[in-house]
Amino acid sequence: MNADLNPVARIRPGEELPLDRLSAYLRQHFPAVGSPLVVEQFPHGHSNLTYLVRSGDQEWVLRRPPFGNVVATAHDMSREYRILSRLNAVYPSAPRPELFCDDDSIIGAPFYLMERRHGVILRKALPPAFTIDSDLARRMSCALIDHLAALHAIDSASAGLNELGRPDGYVQRQVAGWTKRYVQAQTSQVPAMDRLAAWLAQNQPAESAAAVIHNDYKYDNVMLAEDDLTQIVAVLDWEMATIGDPLMDLGTTLAYWVEVTDPAPLRHAAFGPTALPGSLTRRELVDRYELQTGHAVRNVEFYYCFGLFKLAVIVQQIYARFARGNTSDVRFAHLDQLVYILSEQADRTLTAGTF
Repeated sequence: MNADLNPVARIRPGEELPLDRLSAYLRQHFPAVGSPLVVEQFPHGHSNLTYLVRSGDQEWVLRRPPFGNVVATAHDMSREYRILSRLNAVYPSAPRPELFCDDDSIIGAPFYLMERRHGVILRKALPPAFTIDSDLARRMSCALIDHLAALHAIDSASAGLNELGRPDGYVQRQVAGWTKRYVQAQTSQVPAMDRLAAWLAQNQPAESAAAVIHNDYKYDNVMLAEDDLTQIVAVLDWEMATIGDPLMDLGTTLAYWVEVTDPAPLRHAAFGPTALPGSLTRRELVDRYELQTGHAVRNVEFYYCFGLFKLAVIVQQIYARFARGNTSDVRFAHLDQLVYILSEQADRTLTAGTF
């Protein structure tokens, strides 16, 4: 594998791990672990922190909560570990977890280890070695949405996952919960966010179904095979997964999906190469999802606008950590502008009255 496809980097200042304590702990569970233990950091992502841990030819991915976390209900490592432990058996794209630690004395927070998988993660800028023509871009779009439909088709009861969520009343709780989180994280007035929150509260559809949902499904949370970018070898970042309405999950994916005809600020903020020539449009993603699931998607404007609202709240929570001095990560310094961009996109959608 070309190491540049999903590179690790030196650990950011203030996010180092205590190697002596970590080494001693790992040796209790993996006797072959020797010295020195090498730890590097995957530099992308804005929520849970992800590290590569190596000892000789052994390697794991370590996940821990962010430093300075102020969201009490977020970043539950034991829950994420439990989801992966059960999901891996029925959805092989979910990486296999290998060890969970709830002893804060080891690295200062709960953490878990999972297997490392190799492949390509596509972000805003493509790796230099890759050229994606319009045919490949279209097939990649189809593969991405097909994989989401496959997740939603899992029998959650037989997989032992039903305890992870309460699907009844899910839509109402999500709208109320994310609105509350926004108020708690607010650092300035954003009128479009206030209008959007009010509209979502007044226009909630009934639950469409109950399914295992990822809640953050996008290009840079999937790993693709290096020799075939239409093959998904891993789905990552399961921290928000639950049992809930699958159309709310679809709405989040649509919110991440930027098109070539979108306003320039939204295109510049894209989380992945969704606007490549040949890529499905948001409307075509919905059509493809309907084809794969056999179910019509109604009220798509609501799910899309909720997805935009949720992303804006997540961004605001991260920015608030920076603004309040809980982190010095300079990547977060201007995230408040993205809150405006996302909420204004919802404003345009609702003003147009159509998806």
